[in-house]
Amino acid sequence: MTDQLSSDLASLRINRDAPRPPSPLRRAIVPLLVIGGLAAVGYFGWLKLEGTIMKQEVRTTEVALISPSQAEVTVTATGYVIPQRTSKVGSKLPGRLSKVLVAEGETVKEGQILAQLEDEDQRSQIVAASSKVGVASARTGTARANLAEVTQQVERERALVASGAVGKANLDNLVAREAALKEGVKAAEAEARSAQADVGTFGVGLKDRVIIAPIGGRIVTKPATVGEFVGGIGNIGLVAEIVDFDSLVVETDVPETRLHQIKIGGPAEIVLDAYPNRRYRGIASELGLRVNRAKATVVVKVKFTDPMENVLPEMSARVSFLSKAITDAALKDAPKRVVANDAVVDRNGQKVVFVVDSGKLHIFPVKVGGPVGGSAVELLDGPAPGVKVVARPTADTAEGQRIKETDK
Repeated sequence: MTDQLSSDLASLRINRDAPRPPSPLRRAIVPLLVIGGLAAVGYFGWLKLEGTIMKQEVRTTEVALISPSQAEVTVTATGYVIPQRTSKVGSKLPGRLSKVLVAEGETVKEGQILAQLEDEDQRSQIVAASSKVGVASARTGTARANLAEVTQQVERERALVASGAVGKANLDNLVAREAALKEGVKAAEAEARSAQADVGTFGVGLKDRVIIAPIGGRIVTKPATVGEFVGGIGNIGLVAEIVDFDSLVVETDVPETRLHQIKIGGPAEIVLDAYPNRRYRGIASELGLRVNRAKATVVVKVKFTDPMENVLPEMSARVSFLSKAITDAALKDAPKRVVANDAVVDRNGQKVVFVVDSGKLHIFPVKVGGPVGGSAVELLDGPAPGVKVVARPTADTAEGQRIKETDK
């Protein structure tokens, strides 16, 4: 009986080491957290799916800048401002610069001295060669004097021999000596000419130590500095680069199929990307001599006829070849910023366009002017030229929407 009682008491004892059952609150929170996590994963997954696979396809267009002479345009092409006369000035001889007489941006004339190499060694060689010339000239004078003296003796001896007063043996000796002295004079003269040639050679070398401008123009790079080594194999070390700004032209790539519309000497309008609101008059001056098969284009050079103020080499340019020249009055008209009619829509009573930026749309308020060409409208205020906008926004087009551009 005692064993039965002990067993019953043991069954009533609380085991404090056994795990506690979860509370009702904990049982409710855990499913909620799981559901929230799944919802977050689903939301971000949907955003990724929508951003990568389910982007709305839209056709885009650009805000353009057109010239008041648009009605006369026959062909439009792009290109760059290229100088036709340029010179990268180096040194014929290797050496160290002792003087630099120009600075970047300075205008120089053809033949102007730009810099000078160290020339002390060359000058000393000229002095030594000049001394040799003096010695050789003195020897030449001595040889000529000796020859003159012997020539006189030959003449006197020949007269005596002719009269029979003396024999011929002494005359023969004098004649032989005269011939030897003549050769000596020739040798002395040759030595003098050689020494004089050395002076001339060293003089040319000295002249080459002075670096001059082969063309007139402006210094467009920072010149070399005093003490810098220039010249040598490969003409290492550029002294300066000169560009003749009067020779600047725009070299454009015209499609081969439009080449028949280009007339040499015909008028053109030049607009630089750096100054989109400024127009320059020009003429088509020269056709390229070969076709670029890869691009199916031919280079056409366009010369500026207006002053080239602020025009720099390598500037991007757009050239419009015209059917008639631009008048002075028309040149004063400013270019118009335009966009396609169907790109402008109403949102909350305001005219807007949808600008494309990194695959997303952003609403941009605009102020429109009059129609241009029937299919476009002037923008008095709005995005800058070249900005992409949605061509035909729909009622579903909205701020922040991710899109995919298409040509359809």
